[in-house]
Amino acid sequence: MKTNAIAGRYATPQLPGIPGGALPAPETRARRAVVCGAAVVALLVSVVYLTWRAGFTLGTDLWISIPLWLLEIYAAVGLGLFTFSLWNLDSVRPAREAHEIDLLIAVLIPTYNEPAAVLLPTIAAAVALEPTHETWVLDDGERPWVAELAATLGANYLARTEHAHAKAGNVNYALEHIEADVLAILDADHVATEGFLTHTLGYFDDPKLAVVQTPQDFYNADSFEHDRNRSWFWRDRRDVSFSEQGLFYRGIQPGKNRWGAAFWCGTNALVRTTALREVGGVAHESVTEDIHTTIRIHRRGWRTVYHNEVLAYGLAAKDADQYQTQRVRWGTGAMQVMHQEHPLTGSGLTLTQRVAYAATLLGWFDAWRTLGYVLVPMAVVFSGANPIHAPAVTFLVAFGITFTLQRIAIGLLSRGYAPQGLAMLFEFIRMQANITATLTYLHRGERAFKVTAKAGSDGRARQQVPGLLVGLIVLTASATIWFGATVAGLTPVHYDVRWTAYGAVFWMMFNALMLISAAARIRSERFASDRRSSVRLTSGGAVQLDGTISQLLDVSVGGALVRATGAPTDGGFHELRIQLDDEVVVLRCVERSRQPVGAGGALVGLQFTGGQDRAVAELSIRLISGAIDRRPLAQSPAA
Repeated sequence: MKTNAIAGRYATPQLPGIPGGALPAPETRARRAVVCGAAVVALLVSVVYLTWRAGFTLGTDLWISIPLWLLEIYAAVGLGLFTFSLWNLDSVRPAREAHEIDLLIAVLIPTYNEPAAVLLPTIAAAVALEPTHETWVLDDGERPWVAELAATLGANYLARTEHAHAKAGNVNYALEHIEADVLAILDADHVATEGFLTHTLGYFDDPKLAVVQTPQDFYNADSFEHDRNRSWFWRDRRDVSFSEQGLFYRGIQPGKNRWGAAFWCGTNALVRTTALREVGGVAHESVTEDIHTTIRIHRRGWRTVYHNEVLAYGLAAKDADQYQTQRVRWGTGAMQVMHQEHPLTGSGLTLTQRVAYAATLLGWFDAWRTLGYVLVPMAVVFSGANPIHAPAVTFLVAFGITFTLQRIAIGLLSRGYAPQGLAMLFEFIRMQANITATLTYLHRGERAFKVTAKAGSDGRARQQVPGLLVGLIVLTASATIWFGATVAGLTPVHYDVRWTAYGAVFWMMFNALMLISAAARIRSERFASDRRSSVRLTSGGAVQLDGTISQLLDVSVGGALVRATGAPTDGGFHELRIQLDDEVVVLRCVERSRQPVGAGGALVGLQFTGGQDRAVAELSIRLISGAIDRRPLAQSPAA
């Protein structure tokens, strides 16, 4: 290994306390046979069903029956692409150990406006990684305090005076100034754990390997994107919290390994410098520079691999506004990539790579399918048209069998990472954002790169429900009233085929439930914007506050909430001692709040004072990895 690095000062986080991040064991043949068999059966039945629908059930009201049939075709095609993407999820592993690979490594941390509470653990954990490497903080905000923080933690600092092309331009500037064979890239809010380099560098034994991507996972499991996993099909996933991005990062991306189509996701990845330079650096023509660059890399014959082990943890969108902003940016970038690279028709890609890219890029249009399924039953109720010309029992049996098999196939293919109730709920939540993004396909041109906010807000406020959801809820209520009035003979509309009208109303009620649930989640106090700039994680271990044993209730990079068993000095400064494995971190704090509890006790809110970056760095990387020791401390201050 070449040596051109700063020695790490901190202990790297060990295996995280967040479950489900380990490299999965290969699927058994029996399990895969069940999954793939169910998918094939569902697809075959769907073809038969759609053929029957086209030949025998469209009738004369073609203005409504054909759109409904096309929506069903779209769903079947989506199932086909879903099956293709998730056919094989076997975990890949590097051929050799990292210490046998003689490469010069640089860890890059691009940053623009992230606060110290976000940057500090990222830089500290990156510096601590093995093997020998350089850590570079790429500051596009030209902030003196970031340069000082980087120097304090043992990282290099690089800033440019011109800031064109956002993150892509930032990394390309570093590419001109940093000597390295492999660039490991971490977003400013992603904290690497032990193994980020050692578990992935071995892949570069293959001289044609350009990118190693690892999953994105998140340590703020109370985010807008997280919930309890209620998977029906995979009990072994129920101890892993649901993350809206979990299916993509733990299922779809590793599935792309089979087709040679895994792509760079911007962070938690290693990129060979030679490959990056060969394609002219990071693509800056779209706001999703990662997948855009990967397409160009694939066209040059380079390989990519997805290592399905969580080796870094970041910050998920805390509220609906952050979530929607991300989806609009990602979807807009996908439209730009389709315009500029033509991955479905352009030269240089294999057939399987084209299909894999199609599954990812065309998936953004699923929001139109969801919108269609909301509007069609309302159109039936308002007009009295009959979209299905078939006996009720015949249709319900055919549709019921097809729909059930499709849902079973989707549930099995998702491997438990997307419980169907939550997955469907998020389809409604992101519907407006995705539709907005896909509409940008009609308007070519450069789009501004909008950074997802990582800092807290100025106050605590509930989020606004997107106008499209509000409009659909109002339309559904209007259609329900119209239906009641029509049945009572108060409108000029007549339902000549009653079962289709009642079926449309039942469908509307289901849609209403999803729309209202989506609006309720967006408006929930649980996901209101928060002024805190750092994530507080629940603890519960024993600590010392001014030499007295106390209980640590929650802790963050910026401060802690402690339940003092006695009555610490009221106000002013305090000393907090926290056990980290075999050492104690001592932190100076200033009291920000106090609430009496119990017999002489108090809940004390503490803020860490400045000038303790190294101690806070040690705390933060252990905190995020779940490595804080919860054993009681000895009463003695020397413990």
